[in-house]
Amino acid sequence: MEKLIRGIHHVALKCAGLAEFEKTISFYRNVLGLEIVRHWGEGTGAGIMFDTGAGLIEIFASAEGALPQGAIRHVALATDDVDACARAVRAAGYPVTIEPKDIVIGSKLPLAARIAFCTGPVGEEIEFFCEA
Repeated sequence: MEKLIRGIHHVALKCAGLAEFEKTISFYRNVLGLEIVRHWGEGTGAGIMFDTGAGLIEIFASAEGALPQGAIRHVALATDDVDACARAVRAAGYPVTIEPKDIVIGSKLPLAARIAFCTGPVGEEIEFFCEA
C-alpha cells in the first residue's frame, strides 16, 4: 500500500470569541515561546499559526459558543497528494466533506495549499494539506 501521509501539518483550535483568542495566543506565544509564522484577518475573522518545530498550531477567533467537536477543530495531515487521500477515504466508505481544492491563506506571508476534508471513523474532522 502506498504511504500517503508525511506527518501532521497542523492542529487547529477554534476559540469562542476574541477574549479567548487573545488568551490562547498569549499562552502559545508567551508561556510556551512559540514563534508566529503567519496571521490574517481581524476581529472574529482572525487567525494565526504558530510553529512548534514539528508542525503548526492554527488558532481561529470565530467560534460562537461551544463547538460539538470541542476546541480542537481538526487535525491536518501533511501529504503530497490531497486527491489520492480523498480517493482512498471515499473508497473506504468515509465521507469527503470538502472536495480537494486550492486555497491561499491571505496572511502577511501568503500560504498557497491544496486541501480536502473528511470525517473519520469516530466523527473526527481530518484535513489533508499540501503546501504549494
